[in-house]
Amino acid sequence: MNPHAPPLLAIQSEFPHPRSLLRLQEPPDSCHTALSKQVFDGSYGKPFIVESGLHRFLHFDLDCVQSAMRVDNPHELTLAYTRRMMAFLLFNRTPHRILMLGLGGGSLAKFCYQRLPAARVTAVEINPNVIALREEFHIPADDDRFRVICADGARYVTDLPSCKDIILSDACDRAGVAPELDATEFYQNARRCLTREGVFVANICGDLYGRATHVLRIREVFGDGLLTLQTGKLGNTIVLAFKETVPQIDWQKLNDAARDLTRDFGIDFSRYLRRIDRDWRLRRQLSRSH
Repeated sequence: MNPHAPPLLAIQSEFPHPRSLLRLQEPPDSCHTALSKQVFDGSYGKPFIVESGLHRFLHFDLDCVQSAMRVDNPHELTLAYTRRMMAFLLFNRTPHRILMLGLGGGSLAKFCYQRLPAARVTAVEINPNVIALREEFHIPADDDRFRVICADGARYVTDLPSCKDIILSDACDRAGVAPELDATEFYQNARRCLTREGVFVANICGDLYGRATHVLRIREVFGDGLLTLQTGKLGNTIVLAFKETVPQIDWQKLNDAARDLTRDFGIDFSRYLRRIDRDWRLRRQLSRSH
């Protein structure tokens, strides 16, 4: 642990889970009652941690979880949407340069760093208070393969050359997708930053109409070759978009890759591929009917 990082203030609570522990970036002599009120009414302005049993959660408010970690297995992808974002491996098993926009609790960053040893991982996070919690979520220290940068992700890709094999866009605020990462200019810059065979992966959260609007905006930039993967009926939408539009997909080759990846990573890529295939075919049928 960083000896210069002050300990987090711990407050016992029965909410949001029985026998929870709220951990806040506040001085030890802070008023517990006032801080608890701010957390529960949504006015608390910093990210905070909820400890419950073997789980550690990152929150911006109590309405939704930003990141989750099992304390006894900190490198596991606990949340379903993070496992689905790894579907890019179906198209590039050995990426060399991965850019992550949004750090959160670092689930994807840790997983890629540990399980993809050939990859150099850069994570860009705009909120210094999120980065201040990196050790609480076992995010590794910077080295020659891994670094965390405090910056605006949309601005970061503005001048970046075409060098990234994978871009993972997972920056959400209290209202959903961070607005700076949901603009046509951002998607244009992200596409330009990809290598010729690069893949852009976005976690789209929010209500159904908002998610559909985001997907359409990505399609305007990347074309019709994008793929989607739902996280349950009412959950997030994962979008995979390609630098070069994919005119025809070799589903048999992808089936073979999914089987191998499921064996190697313990994630059900075969199920994800079936859902991608279903959504792809449905979208093709709808486009032909119009």
